Amino acid sequence: MRRLTNRLVPHATAAAITAVVLAPLGASGYVLRYDMVFVPRQPLSWELVAPADELPRAVPLDALVSVANLAVPGWLLQRVVLVAIVYFAALGMARLVPTERTLTRVVGALAYAWTPYLAERLLLGQWGLLLAYAALPWLVTAVRDVRAGRPGGWGRLVLAAAPAAVTPTGGLIALATVLVLLPGGFPAWRRSTALGVGAVAALCSPWVLAALTSAAGGRSDPEGVAAFAARSENWSGAAGALAGTGGIWNAQTVPASRSSALVPIATLVLLAVCVVGFRALRRRWPGGAARLAWLAAGAFVVALGGTGPGAPVLEWLVATVPGAGLLRDGQKFLIPYAVLVAATFAVGAEALAQRLAGRLDPSAGRVALVAAALLPVAILPDLALGAGGQLRPVRYPTDWDAVAERVAAAPGEVLSLPFEGYQRYRWNRGQIVRDPAPRYLDAPVLMNDALRVGAVMVDGENPRAARVRAALDAGQPVAGLGVRWVLVRQEPGVDLPATILSGLRPVYAGEYLALWENDQITAAPPGQDRRWPAVGAHLLAALVVIIGAFAVLRGRREP
Repeated sequence: MRRLTNRLVPHATAAAITAVVLAPLGASGYVLRYDMVFVPRQPLSWELVAPADELPRAVPLDALVSVANLAVPGWLLQRVVLVAIVYFAALGMARLVPTERTLTRVVGALAYAWTPYLAERLLLGQWGLLLAYAALPWLVTAVRDVRAGRPGGWGRLVLAAAPAAVTPTGGLIALATVLVLLPGGFPAWRRSTALGVGAVAALCSPWVLAALTSAAGGRSDPEGVAAFAARSENWSGAAGALAGTGGIWNAQTVPASRSSALVPIATLVLLAVCVVGFRALRRRWPGGAARLAWLAAGAFVVALGGTGPGAPVLEWLVATVPGAGLLRDGQKFLIPYAVLVAATFAVGAEALAQRLAGRLDPSAGRVALVAAALLPVAILPDLALGAGGQLRPVRYPTDWDAVAERVAAAPGEVLSLPFEGYQRYRWNRGQIVRDPAPRYLDAPVLMNDALRVGAVMVDGENPRAARVRAALDAGQPVAGLGVRWVLVRQEPGVDLPATILSGLRPVYAGEYLALWENDQITAAPPGQDRRWPAVGAHLLAALVVIIGAFAVLRGRREP
């Protein structure tokens, strides 16, 4: 009975955390915040597999959503994904912590699934990145299994890395994890390392091939280094915010509790327990704890890259080296550090509890562990109930279906105006969200990939978007830009110059959206053969996942 209880408690803890964090999702509709955009049915298109003019920031994530939408409606898919993120983040850490005490696993689960990192990235809508957050404890456990020679370890490594690799950032984190944690110290480590690195590289190949075949410039605007740098949340500065796994660049996605003067003190207490726990972790996981610490240290350095003396170096990198723009938002690479903090905090709390139990009585030790489990909640109370109600679902107005129907009847490229990648809609309670048009409409959508951060406009990489911006700034008609459709957001304060829409025919005018047609364009642009390598990469990644699944099943049959 006790063994069954020990197995069920981590699951129950993960379920409870998930229910408390995502409670508002019990209402109908869609949670639309910044990068989190789900639609009823997302069409599968070339632009989602391999964007023609943009960098593949959501490859293969968007294509996977479209495939899943064939069987699951968007509102349900969003809930399944968000529940899986929180649940498996908590459960994965509970399983990773090397202990026989169930309460220690509960401490680890809360220390990882109730963090500023998860809260801030959730409020920024970056659920694709949070898939990597949820997957990393499982990946670390799988690497440990491979090193120990446990059956099915390699397959579990592949299945744990797969969710992380659906975005470029997650793929790089997974690759770094395997490269740092796997090599050396066990028989056949060279072969195992080659297999592990090769598998993760294959999982990353969809976005790598998509980037190589895109017309977008791989170099980024160095202005984005300062705009996306880690920021202070209280008197402890940017480094103090990062030490507590916070520090995101967008102040609008930071829970109010992070500004408390007591947060740095609570963070110091947590880190002091981590120091005690690291000593114990080195004994329980010889070699592996030190490797994880090096990986976490590297992640912390990357997170600090846009601040202080590292900023000029990073500015040069992003302006010179293709793909280095991924490093501008360094805080998102903090995931390995969060794993180390949660694991060492749980083990450290157990060590301190054992000392208290020895000096006082066993109940004192249990009280200490309960207090440790509640410390993350005390530091960040406003993560509960959807970050204080900020994750509230809304319904799409019928305008979107009406526009989608007309565009599907006469396919062609769509220009979305006002020319901003992120929009405010009345029906979304004024919350900023990425323009849903590319996911809602079964057609290529041309939208602005430049990003306004405060008073700074960070240029994008899409050459066509840059030409459209120049034409709009000059007040030129968009009819000459080669698009068939122009979608206009109908909101108070949105006034386009009359010349912009001259030469276009209005075909739909709703409360929130208006659609104009360019009669000069009568056919959709042809597909491009250069995208087929990206399709092959998607198939390769799928094959690797299938092989990994078979390896896990085979390992379970072995004694």
